[in-house]
Amino acid sequence: MPDSGERTLAGIDLFASLPQEDRQALEQRCHWRKFAANEQIIDRQSETRDVFFVVRGKVRVVDYSLSGREVSFDDIAQGGSFGELAAIDKQPRSANIVALTDTIVAILPPSIFIRVVTEHPAAALALMQRLAQIIRAATERIMDLSTLGAHNRVHAELLRQAGDSTREDGTAVIQPIPIHADIASRVSTTRETVARVLSDLARDGIVKRESGALVILDVDRLRTMVEQFKGQ
Repeated sequence: MPDSGERTLAGIDLFASLPQEDRQALEQRCHWRKFAANEQIIDRQSETRDVFFVVRGKVRVVDYSLSGREVSFDDIAQGGSFGELAAIDKQPRSANIVALTDTIVAILPPSIFIRVVTEHPAAALALMQRLAQIIRAATERIMDLSTLGAHNRVHAELLRQAGDSTREDGTAVIQPIPIHADIASRVSTTRETVARVLSDLARDGIVKRESGALVILDVDRLRTMVEQFKGQ
């Protein structure tokens, strides 16, 4: 059980608009759990409908192919939430959730979660924005899988991880340095392919390793490498 000082929803994005007294009342309705790194939080086969809020740590949304290959969909950091879909549509879980680091979650029964977003329009809007982000990310992923080869999917993933960090000189930094297996699971390829792509990019002067980070030396060039194949 987390310490009392850790049992707070103050940092949860979905509840940012709630009055303090409402948020504190909600905290009393939550169950609180600690999970160790690599521990499973949700099994896709589970019939539970609870909604989870990441109070501390980071989790990964994953599934597995019939051959056992891991496919990663998203990483959810402190302040985020997961499990909303099952609470909303009462259908089975859509993925497994695994703790990436030591993690504390608040767990809210589905009936209470639905009541909160029904009674607080700002929370409902925040939920819709969260679901819209998931749909946009899924659409982009489908487009990449449909139009890009494995090498270009790695390029596209590097751009995604760089996010909005592009600097005035056209470089960007991904920190901590991405793990080959993590990239592979996100773009449906192998670690060996990821290693070859990164080696080729380094040889061509597009990326370099630097103090625990991967520096993209020419963001525009990398983006062009992706876009020229998307357009074919």
